[in-house]
Amino acid sequence: MEPAAGDAVDVEPGTVRPGGRTARVREAVLRAAGDALVEQGFDRLDLADVARRAEVGKTTVYRRWSTAAGLVADLLTEMAEQSVPRADTGSLDEDLRSNARLVVRTLTDPRQGPLFTAVVAAATCDARTAGALHRFYAVRIEEWAGCVDAAVARGDLPPGTDAREVIRAVSAPLYYRLLASGDPLDETVADRAAEAAAVAARAGVYVR
Repeated sequence: MEPAAGDAVDVEPGTVRPGGRTARVREAVLRAAGDALVEQGFDRLDLADVARRAEVGKTTVYRRWSTAAGLVADLLTEMAEQSVPRADTGSLDEDLRSNARLVVRTLTDPRQGPLFTAVVAAATCDARTAGALHRFYAVRIEEWAGCVDAAVARGDLPPGTDAREVIRAVSAPLYYRLLASGDPLDETVADRAAEAAAVAARAGVYVR
């Protein structure tokens, strides 16, 4: 039987996929939480305000998510699940370019860019949010690592290449521009990051 609105949930947020009305409530609350994060940042994220934005009962939000960190953890779970699947072009260079361009599109999106910035900022001061952010990126890196493994299987990269390190090398300079230097992010920058990672991988830099 579907739990009634406001029932306590004794599991980590994001570990149960609700259905029916519960799913609709979760969707509304997570969208409202994202809006609030973009507008106000993590330090001002208030569950009562999120409930008001989502037009759901305050008790429902408090009982299901308990804290702002729990809410952000569930939001990151949702973002990981909704992310675009990896490219599979049969070319390492094209796959890495697709990955880099996807990262740039996300980070420059009017909503997603500020949302990621807010979540990363929150993770620096909240252990639970940091854990959720680490899980989010682990899911995305694992997804895209397949294109590197395929390149190894084709003989395009040396045996023993660490696929996850290659994917991290693609996105690291892009996040640096977003969070540290403030330099422009565009497709040219994306393509350069992808090419640098591919060249390094072919040279054996990422062989374990």
